[in-house]
Amino acid sequence: MEPDRLNSPSTSVITLEVLGHPLQFSQDPNSKHLGTTVWDASVVFVKYLEKNCRKGRFCPSKLKGKRVLELGAGCGVAGFGMALLGCNVVATDQNEVLPLLKRNVERNTSIITQMNPGSDSFGSIRVAELDWGNEDHIRDIGPPFDYIIGTDVVYAEHLLEPLLQTIFALSGPKTTILLGYEIRSTSVHEQMLNMWKSNFDVKVVPKAKMDNNYQHSSIQLYIMGSKFNGGSTESATHGIDQPIEVGTRETKQEEQNDESSTAVDKMENIGGENVGQDCAPVTRIPNGKLSDWEARRYGSMAARLLRDVKIT
Repeated sequence: MEPDRLNSPSTSVITLEVLGHPLQFSQDPNSKHLGTTVWDASVVFVKYLEKNCRKGRFCPSKLKGKRVLELGAGCGVAGFGMALLGCNVVATDQNEVLPLLKRNVERNTSIITQMNPGSDSFGSIRVAELDWGNEDHIRDIGPPFDYIIGTDVVYAEHLLEPLLQTIFALSGPKTTILLGYEIRSTSVHEQMLNMWKSNFDVKVVPKAKMDNNYQHSSIQLYIMGSKFNGGSTESATHGIDQPIEVGTRETKQEEQNDESSTAVDKMENIGGENVGQDCAPVTRIPNGKLSDWEARRYGSMAARLLRDVKIT
């Protein structure tokens, strides 16, 4: 029997467990706007938070009250991951997407408060319009933010520069930027990474840090911070999933904060040979019934292949 798909062109609501809460995200895959679909990178993002929230920088005690700005929020999945860890999130997108985003915020806020009456573990999440580069929109949402997050926000070259300028306008010297991204075009991917490396300290989240089930070779997570903060040990990118020099005070502190973390060699030549390797599709379908996630990923791969097939 053909497995049920987590997401298809007819799927109007996706139920996704996020940090123990069965959240429901309305979507409209058939709309004319890409923001009305739950994309896989947002699922990988929240499952990464889920796996790494017991110790270290993503534990609720460290995130409680932090201000988070979500770029291109779409259906709002990534924003709810941060809000459930105690952050105060502003989920932003273009005006056409806001009705769907508001519906998801209202529905899932209600689910969370009903499951945890009287609890203060949930932060907050609100919706705001943001066209990248619009100075009025940027001013109205009140930068700077502690964290800027986004998943699958770049799909074309012309978006890179407006995105960069908007991130600068929303950031302070200690802002941390968390981005999830599925590689669809190696050209756009390489340009994006070159832009990030020119302006930020870029760290690639290793696969070992991601959820064992919710990951894929073509989906990557990046954590970035300012290059220009004077080298302070309070740097926004300090200790992010990368080894630092043995014997330093920072090393000892990182070991105390997260005894379960493993040292991972720093990934070199980002956007070079690793791009082709990360894009390699799975060619063998496993025996037995596919999980929802596996079915979703095979469907995504098939869609990319069909896109390049010309029927005559």
